[in-house]
Amino acid sequence: MSTIRFFLNDRPVEAVDQPPTTTLLNFLRARGWTGTKEGCAEGDCGACTVAIVDAEAPGGPRFRAVNGCLVLLPMVQGQRVYTVEGLRRGGVYHPVQEAMVEALGSQCGYCTPGVVMSLFEACYRDDLDRPAKLDDQLCGNLCRCTGYRPIRDAAVKIAGLRPDDSFRAALAEAPGERAFVSDAPGQFFATPTTEAALWQALAEHPGAKFICGGTDLSLAVTKRFEALPEVISLEGLPELRTISRREDGGWRFGATALLADIEAATEGKLEPLHRMLRFFASRQIKNRATIGGNLCNASPIGDLAPVLLALDAELELRSAAGSRRVAIDRFFLDYRRTALAPGEILAAIEVPPLGAGALASSYKVSKRRELDISAVAAAFVVEIGEGGVVTTIRAGYGGVAATPVRASRFEAAIRGRPWTRASVEAAILALADDFTPIDDHRGSAWYRRTLAANLARGFFLETAEDPRPDLPERPSGTVALEVIR
Repeated sequence: MSTIRFFLNDRPVEAVDQPPTTTLLNFLRARGWTGTKEGCAEGDCGACTVAIVDAEAPGGPRFRAVNGCLVLLPMVQGQRVYTVEGLRRGGVYHPVQEAMVEALGSQCGYCTPGVVMSLFEACYRDDLDRPAKLDDQLCGNLCRCTGYRPIRDAAVKIAGLRPDDSFRAALAEAPGERAFVSDAPGQFFATPTTEAALWQALAEHPGAKFICGGTDLSLAVTKRFEALPEVISLEGLPELRTISRREDGGWRFGATALLADIEAATEGKLEPLHRMLRFFASRQIKNRATIGGNLCNASPIGDLAPVLLALDAELELRSAAGSRRVAIDRFFLDYRRTALAPGEILAAIEVPPLGAGALASSYKVSKRRELDISAVAAAFVVEIGEGGVVTTIRAGYGGVAATPVRASRFEAAIRGRPWTRASVEAAILALADDFTPIDDHRGSAWYRRTLAANLARGFFLETAEDPRPDLPERPSGTVALEVIR
């Protein structure tokens, strides 16, 4: 018998013998907490948004708005979960609820609980220092009748309010035990809290799938109705979650570092990565998704791989036998296949410092500005030496081949030549030999090849001419240029 223990609206809850692939959303609704809704079951609409206390967040515990439809029940072991029903205390509505009423931010009401819980996180954040961040907070909540202006008006009123109330006091509560094992036949799920326990679980269940944020693997449950008979969660290993600057100015990202935390840490410091994360996904997704999960998923349209290819990242792979390092351009072997050997995990991503005077930029082209999958993503780094000659160039692309890939022929064609329009146009001809894009519903092969060429042209124009004034919310296809001095 396995029991999952957590706090729901500050009351202890025990879930006994629940299938480990039960989603938090389904558990809540089965228990009568029906304020949390299902709209899409894939983390796009936000109707299922709840808040979880992240006790191990950088800088201290904080609330995280997350998609309840993507959180598997064992993943809340030892945690504090809040739903819309739990915000009213002692007959008094929470300031977020009051703001929504005063702004007339609800009509049919189906999406409203999720909106309220996203605003609940915003209420206790201390970093909402510009309108763009408030937009990011809300982009994962769809509403088809109210219109977004009254919702945003409510958000402006409560953003960063941080009332000294029982919720804020709950942030200081010690988390419960995170370790969990369910070993019922066909329902193995383990959350080890030490590496020794991880290697033991993996030795006993070599075919287990790894999970951390669940923003991709959980779709196997909610959309494809797969059983997932063996799962090992890496969430209980905080040493895999660290974000740090190296002595040489580079970066080290633990593989389970949340994208929301990386976005915050790299703002103004590693702009190509920060800017891509701004348009990566909704706040709810970034509050769960990890950098390692995005890479190990090995999707050809993953947004982070092109940036890390351009930044010349190196990956640390770890097993019970030890560690090894692999350059990122050797990590992606084929469509959704990586260099990870059986028994290995991705432990960390190392990003070296950019050279003095290096120019770097990242781009994402998609049908929607917010919360959309790329048609093509790209990132570039160029260093220009004496006489205006290119000494170093790296161009990473996604959406143009079976894997994320460096444009090696393009790079070779421009390296050693002057950084001029003529040289770039000549090198762009080589892109046709670098990529073999496909036709699909996000774009034809011709469209992707054209985008690949135009993004290279756009990068040249941004580096060869004076960039426009600092506009942090330029469309994602023209993510602002970073100049490293």
